[in-house]
Amino acid sequence: MAAPKIVVLGSLNGDLAPAFTKLATLHAKNNFSMAILVGDVFAPATDDGVIASLMDGTLEVPLPTYFTVGTHPLPAQIAAKVEADEEICPNLHFLGKRSITKTSDGLRIVSLGGLLDANLVGGQSKEQHLPFHSDDDAKALKGANSADILLTSMWPAEVFHGSKVQLEAAQRAAIQSSQSIAELCAALKPRYHLSASPTPFFYEREAFVHPVTGDGEVASFTRFISLAPYGNDAKAKAMYAFGLNTSDVSLPAGVTASPFAPQRKRGRNDDAAYSRFGHQHDAQHGRRGKRRRQSPPPGPDRCYFCLSNPNISSHMCCSIGDDAYITTAKGPLPTPTTFAAEGLEFPGHFIIIPLGHAATIPSMGDTSDPNGDAVKTYKEMTRFRDSLQAMISTKSSHKLGAVTWEISRDRNVHVIWQFIAIPAPLIHNGVAEAAFRVEAENQQYPPFQAKDLALGDQAAYGDFFRVWLWADNGEDKIKGKSLVMPLPSDLRFDLQFGRRVLAKLIGLEKRFVWQDCAQAEEEETKDVEAFREAFKPWDFTLA
Repeated sequence: MAAPKIVVLGSLNGDLAPAFTKLATLHAKNNFSMAILVGDVFAPATDDGVIASLMDGTLEVPLPTYFTVGTHPLPAQIAAKVEADEEICPNLHFLGKRSITKTSDGLRIVSLGGLLDANLVGGQSKEQHLPFHSDDDAKALKGANSADILLTSMWPAEVFHGSKVQLEAAQRAAIQSSQSIAELCAALKPRYHLSASPTPFFYEREAFVHPVTGDGEVASFTRFISLAPYGNDAKAKAMYAFGLNTSDVSLPAGVTASPFAPQRKRGRNDDAAYSRFGHQHDAQHGRRGKRRRQSPPPGPDRCYFCLSNPNISSHMCCSIGDDAYITTAKGPLPTPTTFAAEGLEFPGHFIIIPLGHAATIPSMGDTSDPNGDAVKTYKEMTRFRDSLQAMISTKSSHKLGAVTWEISRDRNVHVIWQFIAIPAPLIHNGVAEAAFRVEAENQQYPPFQAKDLALGDQAAYGDFFRVWLWADNGEDKIKGKSLVMPLPSDLRFDLQFGRRVLAKLIGLEKRFVWQDCAQAEEEETKDVEAFREAFKPWDFTLA
């Protein structure tokens, strides 16, 4: 089923005839599924003749069109129809001031019209046609739990926090915003939050990601858009069209953290403690060094692998699925030119991360339940790994293979898989396997076992380090092998073990410390863009 195509118009302020004529022209060319009118459809001085022609069908509405009350009351004739629960006219649907509506396309629209009346306490407003609402109206709508589109007359408070889209002082002064609407947006996590600008200006904020509040929850993104009044003399943008594919969870370009997420002050060592490579546990390498007192593990809002962390480097996220996502690595081991001769225009170092905040995959739930979080997450992480392997092999004309490793321990903050491209002959000839075995022996770690550790067996197996070695030669000769090292509870394991082995193996010892390989944000963004373009044929989240 094709994604519904929606067109949005700013406040008509009673100027209905030219607006609907324009809509008819646009609809004939684009075949929109629906239209949404933000702000005030009617004005206090709307001509009675226009209202009469609308209600008797002389003035036609060309496609299903939805609206709520703005900052002015509905005209008496329209209010009477609304209060009697009668249709205003064909194709024009009043959503109600406080409502939850499911359209024929299956889209869920939540509306809260009017301005906040702080003097109204102790309940919800009753009259649907009057332009005011209470805090309780907003709180009641949280019961909708989710929305595809949130339509409000007021802006959510502080929506521009963390945005690079600047507002002029006069524009900001004209805005009427509400904390209760900000909380409503945060609760419903709509794909689009639509509103109206009080003066002739258009505002489109970068999409922002909402905190993930529970294990297995899919990351959600909202685009906030406010349109200028229709037909304004300043020629500010008053129309906006978009397709709404509710199954597409791919990360929008330029996404930011939620402006409504609580901001915390960051300590001196936060980046070191909770970075993409420096886990909070066992910060010392090997067996030597004093054991530090363990602090409580951070929650999703502080975990550097959770999309709910307002300080996450969201520009490095590459692809987001239903249960996992992939990101480029901070301080990658290879450089953007390491494998240029093999056809890669990016470093080839990625991290595959579950959306759910959990120390291990088995801790996400029942590993025998095919519909449970653990099984779904493991399958999607594996699918991302397989897709990356296929892309790396194809782009390099089978000159590159890949190594993926994970550290599965109950005291982890967040389980991750690291993926690095390496020359395929190192895998075909067994050199990569030997490198891991030799380094384990040198560190006096338990020996590796060649085994496929199924998800259902992991909880009983206990803590482990696992590495997957994979390469193909383009002639249906694929070499894939899984090595597993048990990790006793009293073993001081080097969290940089996998990176250390590969740094030696491919001659990048000087890049062993990831902090020494940090890139500027512009470089990181360039790598992400190059990878996304290359990965498109294998990115199943785009289907």
